Amino acid sequence: MPKYLLMVLSLTVIITTAYLTLLVNSNSPKVASRSEIDIAINQALYFYRQEKERGKDFTSGPCLSNALMPNWVLDIVHSPRQPVDDLIQNQCPAFLEERTQHFVELDTEGNFVRAR
Repeated sequence: MPKYLLMVLSLTVIITTAYLTLLVNSNSPKVASRSEIDIAINQALYFYRQEKERGKDFTSGPCLSNALMPNWVLDIVHSPRQPVDDLIQNQCPAFLEERTQHFVELDTEGNFVRAR
C-alpha cells in the first residue's frame, strides 16, 4: 500500500473520530464547576431571604426563579421530598423545557438540599 494512501486513510479515521466525539459530547449536559455551584447556592440563599422578607409562601414548593443566574433555576422542595414537589406547576418551566441545565433546590425553610 503506498504511503500517501496510508496517510490519507489515517487522517480520515482521526477526523471522523474527532467529529463523532464532538457530536456525542455536544448533546450531553454541561457539568458545572465547583465555584459556579457555590455561586449559584449563595445566590439562591440570598434570593430566598429576599422573597421570605416579602412574605412569599413556600409551602407548595414553588419554582422561585427561572433565572437565578445564566443557565440556573431555583426550586423550593420539601425535605424529605413530597409528591407536591413533583407537580409540574411547582417545578421551574425553564428547567422542564430544557432552556436551563442546572438547578438549586432549597427546602421550604431555606436550607440547601442539592444543586446540579
